[in-house]
Amino acid sequence: MRTMLGRTLREVSAALKQGQITPIELCQKCLSLIKKTKFLNAYITVSEEVALKQAEESEKRYKKGHSLGDLDGIPVAVKDNFSTSGIETTCASNMLKGYVPPFNATVVQKLLDQGALLMGKTNLDEFAMGCGSTDGIFGPVKNPWSFSKQYREKRKQKPHGDNEDSDWLITGGSSGGSAAAVSAFTCFAALGSDTGGSTRNPAAHCGVVGLKPSYGLVSRHGLIPLVNSMDVPGILTRCVDDAAVVLGVLAGHDCKDSTTIQDPVKPFMLPNLTDVSKLCIGIPKEYLVPELSSEVQSLWSKAASLFESVGAKVIEVSLPHTSYSIVCYHVLCTSEVASNMARFDGLEYGHRCDIDVSTEAMYAATRREGFNDVVRGRILSGNFFLLKENYENYFVKAQKVRRLIANDFVNVFNSGVDALLTPTTLSEAMPYLEFIKEDNRTRSAQGDIFTQADCRQ
Repeated sequence: MRTMLGRTLREVSAALKQGQITPIELCQKCLSLIKKTKFLNAYITVSEEVALKQAEESEKRYKKGHSLGDLDGIPVAVKDNFSTSGIETTCASNMLKGYVPPFNATVVQKLLDQGALLMGKTNLDEFAMGCGSTDGIFGPVKNPWSFSKQYREKRKQKPHGDNEDSDWLITGGSSGGSAAAVSAFTCFAALGSDTGGSTRNPAAHCGVVGLKPSYGLVSRHGLIPLVNSMDVPGILTRCVDDAAVVLGVLAGHDCKDSTTIQDPVKPFMLPNLTDVSKLCIGIPKEYLVPELSSEVQSLWSKAASLFESVGAKVIEVSLPHTSYSIVCYHVLCTSEVASNMARFDGLEYGHRCDIDVSTEAMYAATRREGFNDVVRGRILSGNFFLLKENYENYFVKAQKVRRLIANDFVNVFNSGVDALLTPTTLSEAMPYLEFIKEDNRTRSAQGDIFTQADCRQ
């Protein structure tokens, strides 16, 4: 079973076309593994009946020789902040617990149109506000690597407390459920969302590939918004080539999302980079921060050396406004959060309290019961920055700094640099008990320090 589930998306797609396995058999294997790895808490909802029905339809197509493409019959998972028709979408929050959308997000529909099998909805930080996947109402997600032989041997060498039940690593976040689902072989690809690192961060911690496509390349329609000007549907797979396959399906203009690019997009193909001698790789000097662990720094240097060893040019570059990115991101993020969360008032959908003294009392109680401390804190911060007396000093200034940060990247790429090579996180995945010692803002600042600066569009 593990042999087939451990293959890449392209490999298992070829196996389906050659009749080595059927979509129903593949679906059943993934469902069985989902049940066996339930302790990871990667899934909020497992859509077993839906997946099996989709597998039956896929099998009929294969028997007729009418495969829809590389994704036909391939099990996938979707982060639980994407709308899925007829399947509960909660954002891991009491505010949306029980909410069943009447439509599919565009990216979900595109996957289904290509014959993908929806295994379920994955766990996350509440409303995607976090970098550990520990703050949702359904409990934290456990990193599959916590249960590997390597980690167990490593832990034996270190003294640890009496609480063995919490002796596991975080997945990162906020798309930790999707990263864990892919890492644990319960699906071959998963959708996450990425605002300031929420796909790339957990991908790094779980040892999978995490891609945040360029803003506007993939439709946000049906993704419950956190920060409209930064949110992008993310892709998690087990290899880069698989991510390219999924991106080729998802990319393109969507009339339901005015921020998507207007020109038709050809299917994304991974370029053949057997010769990288003409590439110029930039190493941002501002990313060499004191908090960077020695292990990550060593691997960063090793990766740069590998490029040099095959003829690429590796140079130091400067992104001078990087140090302002965290504060800038906090102001802009919380301001848009305050605006987006205003829609959850208990009137049209989602949670509604039992208080009926007045409309204002109902609003207040509904939001107090529906949101956790992290969400309420960001709403308060955002409303403060958007006050008339604060708007110019905070929000407008942050927008100006955002432009300066964007110009840093433009200047570097205009100088002849083809790509930047940077770490994703400061360190390896942290033990859960260490992670929860810090408050959410500190965790986010540390966890997304290398991924917030590029939220610059």
